[in-house]
Amino acid sequence: MPAPIKPPFSLETARAKVQAAEDAWNSRDPERVALAYSENSEWRNRTEFFTGREAIKEFLRRKWAKELEYRLRKELWAFTDNRISVRFEYEWRDETGQWFRTHGNEHWEFDEDGLMRRRDMSANEYQIAESQRRYRV
Repeated sequence: MPAPIKPPFSLETARAKVQAAEDAWNSRDPERVALAYSENSEWRNRTEFFTGREAIKEFLRRKWAKELEYRLRKELWAFTDNRISVRFEYEWRDETGQWFRTHGNEHWEFDEDGLMRRRDMSANEYQIAESQRRYRV
């Protein structure tokens, strides 16, 4: 297992942190994703607010039960010593087969061990036709 990427971030390490997050989220494995967050990580995900790894895992299980064939792209927006902001876009379909594209921003704050202690996410989504998809597995 590679060594964790810890702050303070450089352009290279910030990009690597964003890529690692994209890879983990595309696994759709709540256990794997949750390991990147501190035990008491604070989240705002749209209108939901919660704290801790167990809450994160539960949120992700619900998310991926609804958002089928989820595929994500993240892009580094800005960074400082222990903070990173990203722009993201992902596509998914619901149980009826309707495709959606979700896009937004996340602001991340990390502890000294490189675990995310705060995640603040805003997003919007809209329906798309299957032929408009950009991200395929």
